[in-house]
Amino acid sequence: MKTTFLKRHGLRLLVHLGALFPAVVMVWNLARGNYLDPIRQMTTATGNTALGLLGLTLACTPLARLAGFRAVLRVRRTLGLCTFAYAAWHLLIFVGWDYGFAWDLLIPALFDQRFVLVGLGAFVILLALALTSTRGWQQRLGRWWKRLQRWIYAAAGLVVLHVLWLSKTPDKALRYGILLVLLLALRWMPIPHTARRAADSPPTDGGFNIS
Repeated sequence: MKTTFLKRHGLRLLVHLGALFPAVVMVWNLARGNYLDPIRQMTTATGNTALGLLGLTLACTPLARLAGFRAVLRVRRTLGLCTFAYAAWHLLIFVGWDYGFAWDLLIPALFDQRFVLVGLGAFVILLALALTSTRGWQQRLGRWWKRLQRWIYAAAGLVVLHVLWLSKTPDKALRYGILLVLLLALRWMPIPHTARRAADSPPTDGGFNIS
């Protein structure tokens, strides 16, 4: 029984624990006073975690298509929702903790700092994908649902711009940009016969379907 449970749910459990771990570390460091500049360091940590999870979300379909690792499709939505959760936390720190919900300061910052604008654009896309990630929305939107879910690539592109315009050096943005281009290229590669069944299978857990 235990072996069957781990076989069916082990990967999902691993994803949940892995996604939760950075949050636990951040809260622990904050509670212990380990941050010299908590706002800046928490903003960076949540942003980096969201970036990492977004990359893993984008990698699910190539793994299924080219390697035949169909099990990864069952955690694609989970990874996408965790990406959104960290992005929301990242935004909340900026809006609530850094600016104290002072809209008279936030609105000028939105238009004066272009990295804020593209970051907000990426968040809006992730919000739309998260809200429509259920099977119910898949049925309501029909063929438009897949098209909407593919906007995750647009969100990833905006995130690369966000990092590029925010950072003092382009190294980090360049790495993520290369990863995005690579994942896009893998999406259009011919599918090996052994992986065709996985590629043709419908998503097993709802949204963030980037097949």
